[in-house]
Amino acid sequence: MEITDFPHIIAGLNALSVIFLCAGYVFIRLGDRTRHRAAMIGALVVSGVFLIFYLYYKAHSGFAKFGGEGLIRPFYFTFLITHVLGAIAITGLVPLTMWRALSGNFEKHRRIARFTLPLWIWVGVSGVGVYVMTIHLYPFQG
Repeated sequence: MEITDFPHIIAGLNALSVIFLCAGYVFIRLGDRTRHRAAMIGALVVSGVFLIFYLYYKAHSGFAKFGGEGLIRPFYFTFLITHVLGAIAITGLVPLTMWRALSGNFEKHRRIARFTLPLWIWVGVSGVGVYVMTIHLYPFQG
């Protein structure tokens, strides 16, 4: 495995976490707490693996430069800012939400999960979007 493979792995982990999150949402709406818990723990584990790959990649390669020009630039950077701000927010929200569930405080868990889940999904989806835009659609050529 080469460092150049990491963006693809990172995007795949992001996508997989979104799948787990959506499955967890469906399971809890169906009243299946056992599968909900399994899916959410799966999302947490995949996101943890993502974070390891992401930090290693950033420490060894820096940040990708965006190669798009014209009107796509302000769109991309606005998109990127929402992704980064969401990622910062979920670093605190996810552990708190999980802690409340694992400690059996389900009322408080439900209240915060209503914000954590859509934000966590947004961060995963937008992370894949940033990857597609920087690696595939508008790679830096300079």
